[in-house]
Amino acid sequence: MNPDLDLVLERLIRAPRATVWKAWTDPGKLARWWAPAPLHCRVDALDLRSGGAFVTRLSDDGAEYVPHLDACFLAVDELERIVFTNAIDSAWRPASPDPVAMTATITLGDHPDGTDYRIVVRHGDPESRDRHEKLGFAEGWGTVTAQLAALAEGAR
Repeated sequence: MNPDLDLVLERLIRAPRATVWKAWTDPGKLARWWAPAPLHCRVDALDLRSGGAFVTRLSDDGAEYVPHLDACFLAVDELERIVFTNAIDSAWRPASPDPVAMTATITLGDHPDGTDYRIVVRHGDPESRDRHEKLGFAEGWGTVTAQLAALAEGAR
């Protein structure tokens, strides 16, 4: 990790790793926690393999959905790690996403009380990292991680 370029969020989720993994890899479950409430999320593509598409849309009211994330999975290691980037879109074209280009690595580890959940979001330069932090990285990713935890912990 490079503190000048990366942002990190860590949390213990009191649910088995397989349950947390399922919440990430089942489109219906992902849609329930991927956007901060009260937003609605629709998962248009979740092709969990290297090079696979990751596309979501958001809605305020559940009626009209607008683009949210058009990304590409770089690595998927079952029950352990998911890596995706929005710097390449779902069609493998270079992208200039708003507000920042990033690569996110989600890792799941065993913990006596459930799952060690860790997110590292990498940026290309300090300005992008700082912009993402100022736009509310901790609050936004923290909120959806709390929603993921609530879903996974309720599924036990």
